[in-house]
Amino acid sequence: MTDTATDMVRMTIDGVPVEVEKGTLLIRAAEKIGVRIPRFCDHPLLAPSANCRQCLVEVAMPGRDGVVRPMPKPQPSCAMTAMEGMEISTQATSEVAARAQAGTMEFLLINHPLDCPVCDKGGECPLQNQAIELMASGARSATRFTDVKRTFPKPLRLTGNILLDRDRCILCQRCVRFADQIAGDPFIALQGRGAGHVGGEITGGLYSEQIGRYDSTVLDFFDAEAPPAGLETIRGEARLVPEADLAGPDGGPGVVDGAVYGPGDLAGREDLDVSGRPFASYFSGNIIQICPVGALTSARYRFRSRPMDLVSTDSITEHDASGSAIRVDMRRGVVLRRLAGNDPQVNEEWITDKDRFGFAWSAQPDRLHVPLVRNEAGELEPTSWSDALDVAARGLTRARDDGGVGLLPGARITLEDGWAWSRFARQVMRTNDIDQRVRDHSREEDTFLAARVAGTGLGDVTYSSLERAGQVLLVALEPEDECGSLFLRLRKGVRAGGVSVATIAPTITNGSRKLGATTVLTAPGQEARAIALLAQSHPDVVEALKSAGAAILVGERAAAVPGLLSVVDTLATATGARLAWVPRRAGERGGIEAGLLPGLLPGGRPVADAGARRQVQDAWGVDPAGVRAQEPLPDAPGRDTTEILTALVDGSLGGLVVGGVDLRDFPDPGLARAALTASGFTVQLEVRRCEISEHADVVLPVAPAEEKNGTFVNWEGRVRPFGQAHVSRARTDRQVLGMLAAQMGIDLEVDDLAALHARLADLGLWGGARGGVVFTEGPAQSADDEAGVPDVAGVVGVSTVSGLDAVLATHKPMLDAGRLQDGEPFLAATAMRPVARVAPDLAARLGLVGGESVEVSTAAGTITLPAAVAGGVAEGTVWLPECSAGSTIRQTLGARHGSRVSLSLTRVATGTGARTSAQPRTATSTEVAR
Repeated sequence: MTDTATDMVRMTIDGVPVEVEKGTLLIRAAEKIGVRIPRFCDHPLLAPSANCRQCLVEVAMPGRDGVVRPMPKPQPSCAMTAMEGMEISTQATSEVAARAQAGTMEFLLINHPLDCPVCDKGGECPLQNQAIELMASGARSATRFTDVKRTFPKPLRLTGNILLDRDRCILCQRCVRFADQIAGDPFIALQGRGAGHVGGEITGGLYSEQIGRYDSTVLDFFDAEAPPAGLETIRGEARLVPEADLAGPDGGPGVVDGAVYGPGDLAGREDLDVSGRPFASYFSGNIIQICPVGALTSARYRFRSRPMDLVSTDSITEHDASGSAIRVDMRRGVVLRRLAGNDPQVNEEWITDKDRFGFAWSAQPDRLHVPLVRNEAGELEPTSWSDALDVAARGLTRARDDGGVGLLPGARITLEDGWAWSRFARQVMRTNDIDQRVRDHSREEDTFLAARVAGTGLGDVTYSSLERAGQVLLVALEPEDECGSLFLRLRKGVRAGGVSVATIAPTITNGSRKLGATTVLTAPGQEARAIALLAQSHPDVVEALKSAGAAILVGERAAAVPGLLSVVDTLATATGARLAWVPRRAGERGGIEAGLLPGLLPGGRPVADAGARRQVQDAWGVDPAGVRAQEPLPDAPGRDTTEILTALVDGSLGGLVVGGVDLRDFPDPGLARAALTASGFTVQLEVRRCEISEHADVVLPVAPAEEKNGTFVNWEGRVRPFGQAHVSRARTDRQVLGMLAAQMGIDLEVDDLAALHARLADLGLWGGARGGVVFTEGPAQSADDEAGVPDVAGVVGVSTVSGLDAVLATHKPMLDAGRLQDGEPFLAATAMRPVARVAPDLAARLGLVGGESVEVSTAAGTITLPAAVAGGVAEGTVWLPECSAGSTIRQTLGARHGSRVSLSLTRVATGTGARTSAQPRTATSTEVAR
């Protein structure tokens, strides 16, 4: 074992002895004894760059002869590491260091605008704070600069979300380093470094150096006679075009930046966002928060408030299962912005743009504030809570007695709300017909969740452990799109050299490229076979999975492929790799722990186990003998989501209680609509009125995340409590179900949160026997299948129309047409432009070169999108975004991942704009080469 003492060095800082780990930056060593050295470019999660020079300190260190001598000039403490015998003097004890820092500050302020009263960063600006501190200390009282300050047209719209005021920038490069080191998206850079280029001439000097998004007027790679989008020619000079809806604090027009420059047809490019700019990043908003000045601002928050006017509350994101810490800032009851919270165990200091900007969805005009009840004329009309609860109670009682009631709570609720839904189903509706999964699901997944996920608590696969995992295998999971914080942690491990990533997928995605992942290209629906044959196709990956710490991460989309979860479980068992399941929705893992599945009770207890039911009965106060006039818990596993919908259609169930779900997310939206139409009585708990509301008999409004407190359980199994940011009259699902149960004569005991948490703690997690993962559906296994994988084609039986036969691959991008992004046009503009990614073999047969419109069709409908010919797509495959503008797979095509579709080329007739579909044809060799 290595002696840790050999890894420590002893030094003094301002005369105070300190012992730190070898390699510690001086700026961190000073923090250990409570000395804070001013800094701008330094950030603990970014590599040192020593750009701003604000952290200069006086350094003396021993030479080869052991004599301690001062270095000739002050040194940047953010880039110099601790060494044995060093003597550091900071601004607190050294006049040299103090003068150096004051000189740097004066230099930074030479061209900095004096617009603190209107700057968004005013009141929380490190530059402002440190300048005032220097003035108060007497180091500097006034600037010696008397000339005109540098100015730029402002702001530049870098993305739909982010605006840049270049004259405030101090060139610390925090934003550039974040884009490169953390997100891996080169959407912002330092331009014109050294000698600048303006109008084709080298101007030289400092003034041309600036941060931007490859601004063509700085880099001089445009044609002045035919300027690209975003530029116009004025008296022979190409200039940025003013943008009408964008202005600086002086009232001057803003300017367009980040448009696509260069020759060629851009229609076939897949790296553009909806606004037409090159795709920026799902994480770009973080550069606003880490900017030490007001150079980078939010398009939504700009000029909306001052920091001292905001009321801040720590919270947890409701957009995915990451459990990322956020801070909600409100003014006068309105959410104005969200920031990343600092949680080293989970998201560190980063969040996705969806977490940061996607908060307007709950404040849309269709927000429900009062209950609605359907009148005799068939119209929903507002009513009182007492009336609505009375109607709901009487209707659900009739439906319960007329075949029973199914419950679909959705997977975006808190653990506490899930507990109330679970109790309401078992105690009030007397059924296990409850399922939170508004997505693909299967009986195979039921066994997987019971064996590997439910009631396991915080597992051995965590964010921190993944940094040192060695080998990570991704199955049916695209972390960048489905769990942003997980993607960033994996990339951190990859960059540090502690992680190698492999993925089983039908396409090579941008996220896989940034992870340097080994992609096992697999036809949609054939993922189970690919894993079973992994030892033959990629033996190095299988061997690496046997090493200590290796992990397999499987996404919720694995439920759509028969046999996949069984094979994943077998691989994990055979290699000893740790296994973790990563859902997409924030409440999915907590819902499993609360018992929102037809075969599981709270804590992962199987419904069919008498001992497990007895434990829950004791926790809920239900006497099996019925002494309390309450029925014992039902003992048979209930129906899953599809079975509930089918039972409503055929009349086997009499009613439905539905929570916050989107019809487009169901595996079969048509079946869901038919079920809602056929339901004898439907009660909906929802934040905003939606399509389901038009089928409901009673609509009960519930609170969104910022208007309640509660707990999410993230994909790790980590409990993530959060506070109530906005006190409102809105009731939580827990409170509404408690009132409804009381109306029906049963006390759910969910009003007191402390008591509820005590019951949860007393019940604990299931410690009894668990079954294995069982493949229970799909075609039988082939007799000659030596790999031992079910012989399933994975192709859904969807009728196709004439055209080139293809297999559909799909998943949801992070930014899509989901309801939790409504009301945020700035965020929507940064979503990747929907395109059809066509495999090269299909493109050759159609004669595609990229940019043409293609039709992807089934008997149910057609989706038309621009085609992108992508080399990283499995043979015979076309990939479409699942739920984006113009591409709603389930609703339009009636299809899902692995479905057979037809692919045809759509041409626009010259001069008429009429579309004509071309028949599939054989491409010539010249066309294939092209």
